[in-house]
Amino acid sequence: MAQYAHITGWGKSLPRKILTNFDLEKMVDTSDAWIQEHTGIRERRIAGPGEYVSTLSIAAGQQALGRAGMSPTELDLIILATSSPDYQMPGGATLIQAGLGATRAAAFDLRAGCSAFLYGLAVGSQFIASGTYRNILVIGAEIVSMVMDWSDRRTCVLFGDGAGAVVLEARDEPGGVLSFALGADGTQHEALYVPAGGCRYPLTPEVLEKGLYHIRMNGRQLLKFALHDPLQGVMKVIEAARLSIADIDLVIPSQTNRRLIEAICKMIGIPLEKVFINVDRYANTSAASVPIALCEALEEGRARQGDNIALMAYGAGLSWAAAVVHMGAMTETPISVAWPVLNRA
Repeated sequence: MAQYAHITGWGKSLPRKILTNFDLEKMVDTSDAWIQEHTGIRERRIAGPGEYVSTLSIAAGQQALGRAGMSPTELDLIILATSSPDYQMPGGATLIQAGLGATRAAAFDLRAGCSAFLYGLAVGSQFIASGTYRNILVIGAEIVSMVMDWSDRRTCVLFGDGAGAVVLEARDEPGGVLSFALGADGTQHEALYVPAGGCRYPLTPEVLEKGLYHIRMNGRQLLKFALHDPLQGVMKVIEAARLSIADIDLVIPSQTNRRLIEAICKMIGIPLEKVFINVDRYANTSAASVPIALCEALEEGRARQGDNIALMAYGAGLSWAAAVVHMGAMTETPISVAWPVLNRA
């Protein structure tokens, strides 16, 4: 019998510290008016002492498990989507496994930049579809602030920290993750990357002096990418789920830039009232962006049981991902049952 990966729990965790645009005015040559006009961002959360990817993820995971009515010991697998784990080694997922007390669960990290949570959702749904696992916790968490150059007004206004999580649970009833598409163009990886910290540029005095441990971004190149591959991807997953644009109740995109979100949705043909946007409060939290927004949409009643939700993300890699999720069970089995992996062709 086919198994369907349903989202049965969700949770989020955000750092205590709020950094507003007015705070940034005192740090770099910028203004609240300029930031809001060009990005839609008013404030963001910044991790402080004792707040790590692991601690934020554990808190978000506990919320998600609580909503699912599931004990940590029932988990089969934990997938952590992040580019900023607590340590270079081991991965952050094992710390979360220990912190939750998920003694039966396997655990691993997944790195795909801002798209990583949706990559994790795709991987988790396949473990369930194959019958390998029944209960999976997928987390997107980032502390982007650790690689920010707070003197660079082009980038420091754009990012924030946080974590979001969902429980994927195997069920016999059709629904849950209906389709997904994943893609990447590694030839453009330098459009958004952190040069140092890996084996190519270890943290030496020279590297530190040059500031190579800070995030580097080519905004124009990212914009061009976002308006092509991810946009095509979301159209593909809607088609693969045998749905139309009119069947989509809510779109949750990467919370990168309000103007970019508006442009993408206009090109897709989705009215803004069907789009969930919280970039004004959290800025771009990378891999945490989509799960935090999904959690808030469900908390606020913008997403409900029975809704079809389109998710999309794009960023470092350059990578992109899209998925369609049906909240709850469906009355009819979807024609496309196998969660097709769609490429760029």
